[in-house]
This record gives sequence, structure tokens and C-alpha cells, in this order.
Amino acid sequence: MQRESMEFDVVIVGAGPAGLATACRLAQLAQEQDQELMICVVEKGSEVGAHILSGAVFETRALDELFPDWKTLGAPLNTTVKDDQIFYFKNAESATRLPNFMVPKTFHNKGNYITSIGNLSRWLAEQAEGMGVEIFPGFPAADVIIEDGKVAGVITGDMGIDAQGEKKDGYEPGMELRAKYTVFAEGCRGHLGKRLQAEFNLAEDASPQHYAIGFKEIWDVPAEQHDEGMVVHSTGWPLSKDATGGGYLYHAEDGQVYVGLIVDLNYANPYLNPFQEFQRFKTHPEIAKVLSKGKRVTYGARAITKGGFYSLPKMTMPGGVLVGCNAGTLNFAKIKGNHTAMKSGMLAAESLFEALSAGESQTELTQFTEHFKASWLYEELYRSRNFGPAVHKFGTWLGGAYNTLDQNWFGGKLPFTIKDETADYKCTGKAVSYEPIDYPKPDNKLTFDRLSSVYLSNTNHAEDQPCHLKLKDADIPLEVNLPEYAEPAQRYCPAGVYEVVEEEGKAVFKINAQNCIHCKTCDIKDPSQNITWVTPEGTGGPNYPNM
Repeated sequence: MQRESMEFDVVIVGAGPAGLATACRLAQLAQEQDQELMICVVEKGSEVGAHILSGAVFETRALDELFPDWKTLGAPLNTTVKDDQIFYFKNAESATRLPNFMVPKTFHNKGNYITSIGNLSRWLAEQAEGMGVEIFPGFPAADVIIEDGKVAGVITGDMGIDAQGEKKDGYEPGMELRAKYTVFAEGCRGHLGKRLQAEFNLAEDASPQHYAIGFKEIWDVPAEQHDEGMVVHSTGWPLSKDATGGGYLYHAEDGQVYVGLIVDLNYANPYLNPFQEFQRFKTHPEIAKVLSKGKRVTYGARAITKGGFYSLPKMTMPGGVLVGCNAGTLNFAKIKGNHTAMKSGMLAAESLFEALSAGESQTELTQFTEHFKASWLYEELYRSRNFGPAVHKFGTWLGGAYNTLDQNWFGGKLPFTIKDETADYKCTGKAVSYEPIDYPKPDNKLTFDRLSSVYLSNTNHAEDQPCHLKLKDADIPLEVNLPEYAEPAQRYCPAGVYEVVEEEGKAVFKINAQNCIHCKTCDIKDPSQNITWVTPEGTGGPNYPNM
């Protein structure tokens, strides 16, 4: 069966903040100049926002530029941050609030908003559609079209392939969505972005990208335990000397709190289980006093691109551009990536409009690099360039002290270059050097198991389809990863996808792909780099309502 083909001026892969900001800005420019552009956004989730997960405390700088009247237009930003509290958790019982002079000013959030980025994305999609942008949810971009060394569009995923790769009744081949330019806004560790970086050697001058896994739960809590507009961050316990990261608790509207833990994926101990660390985090008295007597509403997890300035790849190639977390524009010094993702998309839109107005097609958007370097986005990332590497190299305390000095007293202009040149997966230590960690059983009040948590993410995949978690070598999990690293996939996956089980007296590496919440951690942390995440059938994965 021949693939159908559609032609557009611009195809955008991913309906998150970066992709939708690109679409909105491009449509605005076309309207201002009375031009007609065919703009298409494809989204693998069942609806816009279904796969979006973010803390989130949102800085409006990019939104203020994109839609200055966003309040009048009804953007879902209702809870202003009224106060920040930052704690050091020394152990499971004690907490010390850090005074402002010990905290990098980039961590302060007064004037920002506690919000659901999933709902903000839904709102952005409404604005884009109102300007004529076509948005297709449930259509994953499964492959990229490269012709004569140029990106020429994408191919959406086939529907109706069984687990053995055979066509089922009702098989439908994916469509070719051809474009003069294609924008890749897939979010963290986008599988097409990963391929393009290799294909066009985009990261040859960059440090390795670095990542974390971020957990999030939404809880309904009693009114007397709720303090709308309060933002709490923590460092220290439960993470040990083998891992860095931190926790958060945001008091949102309607009696809800957002609680989560971020664990950097350069941790060494292969027995560490990030999901279990998150469960322990919730038992700390400073967190438990808010969650107790409350009800958990939903759960999710997502990898975070956090390498920063020195890990940025070249973002352009003939016919294509990477934006947002697909390129790594998150500012970890602020623990924020949504405003930077939006700005990168807006810069891409302005560059695309210039090229299209000049009659260009599938050229390299060199003007994007110029616009990027002249923008506040570049300056913001440059001033925070040493933040992540300092924490990785010197640890939480010494790295934090450097960053406080650099950000608070020198505005990010200390004349030092600190880089982290070791990829996260290479930091995984051998199991023989560590002791297994005995995590407590869930109490089903504050702490829970992975499977009941995945249930709250509304995750589902069609059962009879090819596994979207591809092993380069099926023998590596048991022959290399198990003896050397105690097969850490059993622990780093936040959804229980990977198991080592015994069948007929033999160890078997089992992949429960139906559980996958599309976090991409396996693609990042596998010590043998043997797992490749690709898109499953459209609409598969989590269906987050308000994350």
C-alpha cells in the first residue's frame, strides 16, 4: 500500500511549549504580513498535553512576548508564587531552611506562576488553531525524510502492525508529511532529534548532554495543610553522596499540591532506584505534614535535559531545526525549561519566516544561529553555563557555593569554564563496588508501588504491536548488564517496564512495554547504550490530565 503524502510549508514535531510557540509565532508573522502559510503540528499523544509533564513554576517572559494579552485571552495561569522556601534535608527527620544569602538568586520565584504545562499547552494549541495551524494529535513522527542531505519532512507511524511485525486487518501505512522546513520539538531525548544529531554530527563541538529523571504527583490536601502560592525546594536526603538532585512541593490552586523529586542520571550506584528515592522523599516530616490526610490524584515521570550551555548541539541542518528540550535549552540554574523552550521556538519561527519570505526551501537556517546568539535566551544560558557542571564536579555543597557566588555576586560572569565531559551512562559503577539498597515497603498512604502509580498515569498501549523499546543486542541485558551492573534497568525505569525473571529455570529479560510512560530514561541511562526508544502506535503512552 502506497503512502499518502501531504505538503506543508512547515511541519512541527511535538505539541509542547516549544513546538506550539513556534507555530503561534509563525502564524502571527504570516498574519501581520498578510501571507498564507501551511503549518502542521504532529503530536504522538492522544491529545495535546497528554504527554506533557513539568513541575511547574512558570516564568512568563517568553509568553509575555508571544501573547502580551495572555491574561485577557484566558491563559491558565492563576496561582502567583507568593514565597519561596529552600531546605537542606540532613537526614530523614531534620530540615534546615537555607537563608537567602546561601541560595542562588536564580532559585527565587516570586512573580512566577504555579501551573500545569499540559493545560498551558492545550491553551497554546487553541491559539494556534485560531490562526489556522493544523494540529494532528495521535500521529507520532516515526521517521524523518532525508533526501540529498536535506530534511524534507517526516513519516507518521504505521497503524495495524502486530507484535511479530506482520500487517493486521485494518493496516494503515503512515503518511509522508513533506515540508519546506521541519521543526523538531519532541522534548527531552527526542528519538528523531537523537538521530539527526548523529546524522548531521550536530554535537561534535559540544560536551555530552546530561539528564535527570523528574517525578511528579498531584495530591488533593486538606485546606488547613494548603498554602496557595507557596513554593518549597529541597536538597540533601534522601539522595546520598552517590546522587545529586532535589525535591519540590508546589501549592497550586484548588487545594492541590504538586510534589516531586529530581534525580540526576549521572549517579554511580547501580542499585539506586529513583522511584523508591521519591517515595522516601515524601516521608520526610517537612513533606509529610502537607501530604498526610491527602489523596494522591495522579503520577508521572519524565527525563529532563539539563546539560546547559556547553551541551547545546548545533541546532540547524539543511531543512530542519531543533528547538526546546530536544536541543537542551533548559536553564537548570532556574530549574526551568518552559520559557526557554518557548523562546527557542519563537526564534525558530522568525528565522523560518525570513527564509520562506525569501523563497528559500530546505536550506540551512543560518539566521537562527544569529538570532539565538543575539537573544536573551543565549545570555541566560551563558550566565548559567557553569551551574550544572559545578554541581557534578564538586558536589551539592561546594558546587552550590560556587553557583551562589557566581549568580548572586557576579551575575554569572565569573571568568571560569567548568565542563562535565563524562556522559551520564558512563558514570554507572560496577555492582561489585556497591551494596544493594533495602527500600521499605509502601504504606499505601504516602508511599506506593510502581504498578499502582503507573495506573494513575492512565498509560495504555495497544498490546499486539511491535515493542517500541529496541535492543541492539538481545544478549547484553543478561550477559553484560546483569553480571556487571545487576541490570539497573530493573530499577531506573519509573514504570516497571524491565524485569529479570526466571522461566523454566533460566533467567529471562522481560520488557513490559505496555507500562512505558515515555520518560526515555532507559535510552539515556543504560550502561551499555543498548536500548533505543522509538515511537509506539499513535495515542499510546500516558494520558496526563493536568500535569
